[in-house]
Amino acid sequence: MFKKRSSSSRAAIVGLDLDPGHIAAAEVTVNGSLSLKRGAVAQLRPGILRDGEVADVPALAEALKTLFAEHGLPPRVRFGIANQRIVVRTLDLPQLEDEKALAAAVKVQAPDHIPMPMDEAVIDWQSLGTVTTASGQPRTRVVVVAVRREMIDKLVAAAREAQLSVEGVDLSAFGMVRALDGRSATGAVLYVSVAGLTNVAVANATGCLFTRAAAGGLDAMVHTLAERRGLTLEHSQQWLQHVGLLAPLDDVEGDPDLVAAARSTLEEGVHQLADTVRNSLNFYRMQESAETVESGVLTGPAIAIPGLVEALSTQLRLPLTSSVVGTSDDSADLGRLTVAAGLAVEHVA
Repeated sequence: MFKKRSSSSRAAIVGLDLDPGHIAAAEVTVNGSLSLKRGAVAQLRPGILRDGEVADVPALAEALKTLFAEHGLPPRVRFGIANQRIVVRTLDLPQLEDEKALAAAVKVQAPDHIPMPMDEAVIDWQSLGTVTTASGQPRTRVVVVAVRREMIDKLVAAAREAQLSVEGVDLSAFGMVRALDGRSATGAVLYVSVAGLTNVAVANATGCLFTRAAAGGLDAMVHTLAERRGLTLEHSQQWLQHVGLLAPLDDVEGDPDLVAAARSTLEEGVHQLADTVRNSLNFYRMQESAETVESGVLTGPAIAIPGLVEALSTQLRLPLTSSVVGTSDDSADLGRLTVAAGLAVEHVA
């Protein structure tokens, strides 16, 4: 989506995942599936990104410049974007195989489904192949993505100021699905990345069918505990991971009041997270083309919290597993790097 194609260079492309709390950059190798070659994560100070959108272009440029210089990363990048103002719609169009004819059909149909002025939008689409409607008619199904142009312009401006070459802009959800082998899945599967934002996607073997990003996630839990107990954000996250949701409170070492506060924050956070994911799933299920979702995969830094995946699975009444992109580096922050790894490639060979 929103790709700038280049056939003259085969240099590595770095996937860049931008979250309100951090930047994650990944280089990968592809041999049937993705494997993380090199990854880097840098914290972002509050206010640079707000709900997934760039709010401070110079500050983001400086953070990118520092990250790439410190880790010696190549300058060709593909950004991922995720925020509540991105519009994703699945359309069933007349059966068309010619790409130009399909593009023309999308151009005609998209304005009826995209709630933003077309002159202010950047629109792209991907074909999901031929489907048969309930009336037995063959149709070509496409997923259409619309983003406000100003959103892309700020991202590109920050990259250029950091002396990076933008090879493409993709949805973070698409990168998440690619990284977790979504195209090999049987039936529709729920994918969720929980970090500063909660990024939800539904995909099947043809590709991503639906995506929605929402505020809140692990960072909200970290900030809540920090405010309640007067902790730094770093110490707050450490306490949440230390306490988790599995061990009886009496068995967890540390100040009993702090342990209890961490457990309470996690329980509240998982409840709110379940509401967010459930609302997104309900929105997807209202679509005429919706498929049944019977399982899910969770990624992002939240999977490091013991018991969080199981607790969310219970609240959603949906089998969930955790997953990250493959790597030989056990010390890497894999939860934060998974989406970035998927953004480093356009597809898995």
